Amino acid sequence: MGKIISVANQKGGVGKTTTAINLAASLAVLEKKTLIIDADPQANSTSGVGFDPKNVTASIYDCLINDADASKIILETDTPHLFILPAHLDLVGAEIELINHPNRERILAEVLASIRDDFDYIIIDCSPSLGLITVNALTASDSVVIPVQCEYFALEGLGKLLNTIKIVQNRLNTELAIEGILLTMYDARLRLCNQVVAEVQRHFGDLVFETIIHRNTRLGEAPSFGVPVIMYDAEATGAVNYMNLGREVLQRNHQTRIKTEDKILS
Repeated sequence: MGKIISVANQKGGVGKTTTAINLAASLAVLEKKTLIIDADPQANSTSGVGFDPKNVTASIYDCLINDADASKIILETDTPHLFILPAHLDLVGAEIELINHPNRERILAEVLASIRDDFDYIIIDCSPSLGLITVNALTASDSVVIPVQCEYFALEGLGKLLNTIKIVQNRLNTELAIEGILLTMYDARLRLCNQVVAEVQRHFGDLVFETIIHRNTRLGEAPSFGVPVIMYDAEATGAVNYMNLGREVLQRNHQTRIKTEDKILS
């Protein structure tokens, strides 16, 4: 049975979609059959793996609202072992349409129940909010990755997200765990970045991934070509960082080990 991991943070601009795409691609490169679910109306994960959202005829919206079969909507990307359940702008109206739906927090879990055995990992790219779609994603997930930008306001809003996760754990999904807190947009030249890293590690200890995602031009360029960074420039720092993250996720799930010499953490 595949593991479902949400990538969530209600704060925008922290590298959430970048993490969803590139963590999924790294797991795929490590020969794990992986599905990205684009649960963000902006559909950046969809375009980031090569599909124009304007040309998407069926999406996660149809699964949530029209009971469409997810297996018939999944698209295969150019990255081996990597698939996507795309999003469309229509998703922006889903929360309103679901508001009076019975069992409204568990609809995505029901959608994924029929396909989770087909994949090793399912990565959900959540929207930058704590709305109903994000609650659906957390309810459907086994764990959550929380990207945190290495900046002054890094911890702003993190408490609210952790509180939401606790509510979901208590009321909707007792099995939900925190896969890890991921530090992103790190620049070793900046004292502030190093202070934020030290502060987050001090507060959250083993919950923080050892892998840190550096600021990297190639990470920003790859989406414009519709490919993950590993397929754009495999030697880029961003590609190496996300490969290390993929290995670390597998390690945390007792599926591999990372050699010390393979780690690039700073």
